Formats: sequence, structure tokens, C-alpha cells
Amino acid sequence: MKLGIVVEGQMGLTYAQQRAIATRAESLGFDAFYRTDHYESFPGPEDQATSDAWSVLAGLARETRSIALGTLVSPVTFRLPGEYAKVVATVQEMAGRRMHAGLGAGWHESEHRRHGFPFPDMPVRAAMLEEQLSIVRGLWSGPDGWSYDGAHYQVRDALFRPKPDPVPWIITGGEGSPRGMRIAAAHADEFNLTSSTPQIAREKFAALDDACRAAGRDPSSLVRSAMTGLLVGRSQAEHLAGVTRLMARIGGSGDPEAYLAPRRPRWVSGAPDEALTQMRAFRDAGAQRLLLQHFLPLELEPLDLLAELRDAI
Repeated sequence: MKLGIVVEGQMGLTYAQQRAIATRAESLGFDAFYRTDHYESFPGPEDQATSDAWSVLAGLARETRSIALGTLVSPVTFRLPGEYAKVVATVQEMAGRRMHAGLGAGWHESEHRRHGFPFPDMPVRAAMLEEQLSIVRGLWSGPDGWSYDGAHYQVRDALFRPKPDPVPWIITGGEGSPRGMRIAAAHADEFNLTSSTPQIAREKFAALDDACRAAGRDPSSLVRSAMTGLLVGRSQAEHLAGVTRLMARIGGSGDPEAYLAPRRPRWVSGAPDEALTQMRAFRDAGAQRLLLQHFLPLELEPLDLLAELRDAI
């Protein structure tokens, strides 16, 4: 099972700090580095500095050599589809390797309001997502003169240069709604399941198989991944100390065990044995890639431990 590292880039992280995480992840042989695509800081203080995800990835494209880079995920409300297609293709050219383009419907209302982005109702955003996915793939791989006539976007007589080769890797996902699975079956290279236990992941991946077959697609052609929180330590005491630091970072307080209780079933957390058991459970549930949200991103030592665990899965 391949492992990728995810950081919440909106939580006050500078470019230098994100670069340090990405280069450490690459040196340890992790498969990918992703960052979220948000313009408002959360959880915790909402006035922390934020940065644009694709601008950061453009910088990292020149400062790394082999690790896959991408977003999890870019809201369709932030960028028009032609702009998104051009940005991703440009960063891929800068990187000299395939970019991972995560696209989603968006959900954080206040960052849209505060930055002047439209935020229509969820059914509209889902329809926008389907159209954007059709358009970006059409621009990247369609013939010259390709056109698209949708309810939200139209393309006429496309002439996209340079054509990215290979076409960027498209990731969609969510908590496994029927519509989300149908969208993935129709458009994605990878379906990323969020907020799930291994037991639920097994059920959702089985439903994803059904969605692929209903769309006339071989289920094995769609890669499955799970995104989960990461809080590990070399001992239980070290692990709980890290949980306490996370709680302080996001403005929480109280008993770290109580904070963890509802999260343990779906996070990779604890001392090595517990974390390794959870990672194996996701693998056995059908996850081909595990994308781990590094909740203490200013601390690089947990990545060293995670690399050791990866080699023992």
C-alpha cells in the first residue's frame, strides 16, 4: 500500500514550512505530497495566514524531484475550468512529472463569502463539478476544436497548448455518497474516501464497484484511497503529548483521550503497534493508497516513524 502525506496548508503554514514537509516526505520515499486548497484558516484561529495551494505546488515542483504533488481537493467554485486546466498543466510542466488534480464541490461557506466566490447550493455545485471534470479532461486530451455545451460552462473550438503528457491524475471523492461514486466512476482515476473507518471503507469500496459496473467501467481501473488523520508516537505517552499539542494548536483543551475517542476508529493514531494495525486494516479493506493528514506539520519526526511503519505493513 502506498502512502501520501497531506497538510492543512491553510493553518498558518509558510511556504518554507510546507517545503520542509514535502522534501522530508520525498527523502523518506513517500508516494505523494498533497495540500488542502482553502483560503480561510481553520480549525483554530481564523486569522492565521493562508496561501494559494497551486502557487505553493508550483514552487514545490521546482524544489522536489520525484514525489507526486497535488491538492485534496480544489473546490470548483475557486477557479473556472479552463483556468484550472491551464494552472495544473503549467505546474506539471514545471515539475517534469505527473500532477495529481483533486477536484471537489467545495463546502466552506465563509471563505467563499470573504473572498467573493459564488457559493450556490450543493446540487448546483455537484453539477458544476461534473461539468468541470468533463472540461478539464477534454482540454487536456481532446482534439483541437473540441467543444462543450453545459448548463454552467461552455467551451468553443478549443485549442489547448501545450497538451499535458501524461494527462494529470484526476482524484475525486468524499464520504461515499451515491452521486460521488457515480462521478468518480465517470471521470476519475482515483476515488478518495474521507472520514471513514476501515469497516465502512470496505462497504463503500464494494458500492464503488457497483457504481463502476453500472457505468460500464472495470472496477479495477479506478484506484481507491482513504484519507485519515495521523497522530503517532514511539510510545503511548509520546503520542498523547502530541495530541495535547494538537489540541492547543486548534484552541482545544481537556483530556486528550476524550478528544481521541471518536476519532480513533478512523485515524492512524497511537503507538506503533496500534497505528500499524489500523494501517493494515485500511489495506485489507481495499485501500490501495493511504493519504495521511499530518496534523502536527511543524514536527517532522512523525514522518520518520511513519516511514518505518510503512515498511512493516
